[in-house]
Amino acid sequence: MKPKNLSKKIRRLEVRLQKGAKKLAKLKQKLEAAAAASAAKKKRKSAAIEERSVAKEAKRRLNLTPERRAQLAAAMKARWAAKRAAAGANTQSSSPEPGFTLGPANFRFQ
Repeated sequence: MKPKNLSKKIRRLEVRLQKGAKKLAKLKQKLEAAAAASAAKKKRKSAAIEERSVAKEAKRRLNLTPERRAQLAAAMKARWAAKRAAAGANTQSSSPEPGFTLGPANFRFQ
């Protein structure tokens, strides 16, 4: 092989190796950034879970006797039944009577 061709091949190979090194460095940077982002996400998630668990601990449960619990349940059921009855009455009163009609559709005012 001629020296000119060899030098060209060597130059091209050096360029290709240099580009490969740059690509490798870029990929390594991306990998480190992704790892850092993943670690930060895990840290945020664990902090959120801890915060929620603290909030759960702070919440106090009512100390009701079974009789009082049953009394409250009955009162709430009565409220809901009254609410449903009122809603049912409103829908029935707003609709016209079943036999009521407006008249013929082609009626014109003269």
